[in-house]
Amino acid sequence: MAGLKQGEPIEELRVTPDKYLPHRYAGASGDFNPIHIDPEFARAVGLPGSILHGLYVMALVSKAGIDSAGGDPRSLRRLKVQFRSMSFPEQEIVVSGEVVEADGARAELDLVAAQGDSRVIRNARAELRTGGRD
Repeated sequence: MAGLKQGEPIEELRVTPDKYLPHRYAGASGDFNPIHIDPEFARAVGLPGSILHGLYVMALVSKAGIDSAGGDPRSLRRLKVQFRSMSFPEQEIVVSGEVVEADGARAELDLVAAQGDSRVIRNARAELRTGGRD
């Protein structure tokens, strides 16, 4: 397991979703809301184009936290996020954060997912098991 220390940043996760990602995510999640997969519909309801599923971006936040604790998905104990803005395909998403608490057995991270200057998810908190037993 990774040795997370309070105050240290985590390694950034950088992902650029391709233009077909919303279609694949819709198939995997069952969320076929046309704002995600039909750019014309999205524009007709006042959006600049198709937007990514919020839960996809939340999954990136989860992955960044899990990766910081060694990559085992079972290490994630809790995750809470605030969705603050829309995100779009074909634009890089950067997840960053820092360790706000760590005691050797568990760590709590403060995370942000940003796309350009827009913080899409902020005030995210991930609690991770980093060693020992439950």
